[in-house]
Amino acid sequence: MFAKRRGLVALACLALMATAAPGTAEPAAVQGERTVYEVTAVDAEARTKVARTGVDVLGMDGDKLTVIAERSQLRALRATGLAVKPKGDADEQLAQLGSAEVGTMDFPSGYTGYHNYAEMTAELNQTVTDHPNLVRLSSLGNSYQGRALPALKISNNPAVDQAKPEVLFTCNQHAREHLTVEMCLHIIKRFTDGYATNSAIKALVDSREIWVVPSVNPDGAEYDIAAGTLRGWRKNRQPNSTSTGTDPNRNWGYQWGCCGGSSGTGSSETYRGPSAFSAPETQRVRDFVNSRVVGGVQQIKAHIDWHTYSELILWPYGYTYNDTATGLNADQANAFGTLGRQMAALNGYTPQQSSDLYITDGSVNDWMWATHKIWSYTFEMYPKSGTGLNGFYPRDTQIATQVARNNTAVDLFLGYADCVPRVIGQTC
Repeated sequence: MFAKRRGLVALACLALMATAAPGTAEPAAVQGERTVYEVTAVDAEARTKVARTGVDVLGMDGDKLTVIAERSQLRALRATGLAVKPKGDADEQLAQLGSAEVGTMDFPSGYTGYHNYAEMTAELNQTVTDHPNLVRLSSLGNSYQGRALPALKISNNPAVDQAKPEVLFTCNQHAREHLTVEMCLHIIKRFTDGYATNSAIKALVDSREIWVVPSVNPDGAEYDIAAGTLRGWRKNRQPNSTSTGTDPNRNWGYQWGCCGGSSGTGSSETYRGPSAFSAPETQRVRDFVNSRVVGGVQQIKAHIDWHTYSELILWPYGYTYNDTATGLNADQANAFGTLGRQMAALNGYTPQQSSDLYITDGSVNDWMWATHKIWSYTFEMYPKSGTGLNGFYPRDTQIATQVARNNTAVDLFLGYADCVPRVIGQTC
């Protein structure tokens, strides 16, 4: 894990009671405007019913979904007919996480091991200084509020566009998922600092071009910690007609808004935006991926989008319950699932097709695969479960263990990235 470099650093290289039946009165325990509930949902169809109410789905453990519902959403949540149990006031949970101010745009006590935007940028710049022959730092463009979206290329000849399979790691689409930034920084540190002494790392770097985007949503991430507290903010910071923010991972262009897997209401946590790619941040990543089509061939062969929490490995499609669909045949679905299960055997996560969780539309994995045939996965990181919003905020003492937990899965992923069908005995 990176040692922290505190302070505002110039961008040197980049300009969270009893079960209530539907229709019953609100339990006395429910007092706040936003309440955390546990919903028993035994299958994907039930979980999709919950997601379609517009509540904020935080995570899943077994047949239990943890969600936040506003008072205005409670009737719809109960109307699903599922068992709904209140677990406490969401904002009180956040306050208990720690509210000692450290400073503007920074983490509270117990979380200062996480990198804010300036510190993340400092680490990337330091990596360039330390490993000029292994990395090249660039920007994909700017966020809505004008922050650069850094992209670091790791290669044995980073200044040259080599004829090698490319792999993309993206982190922090959802603002409150700060552990994912640490995951991307860990990947960078491991494959640069370890290059000279670890033959397995060297072999992977020498045979691949690795791209890492540590924060797709820096505006939201900075807003989440802006007062030295933790807000539980998910979306970006782009205003919409009724509220603020678009969910970047419902804003991608394939099957955008098709299937009840996102919301058209601006205040919803899964607001998909007024149109596909309306968020500048998804535009910039889209444009970068499109630009990697060289001579008619997509150079990026495989991709992981890192999220928290629930300890899952997910793969396309998210918009349909079917294992196969347009552009995804039985062999391809088999390859996705086989590699997903092998990676999960290494890090202890649960592997499943994305829609086995619940239906989503406009997701990055579906777009990557349908548009470019990039073998695209989502990793939902630690913890497996949480009492609510606190699941997004493990103490910084967990960072080193949880990012290293994925080392062997990442190595396996990189090893198959040139031709994922090899995992089922096929050729490319």
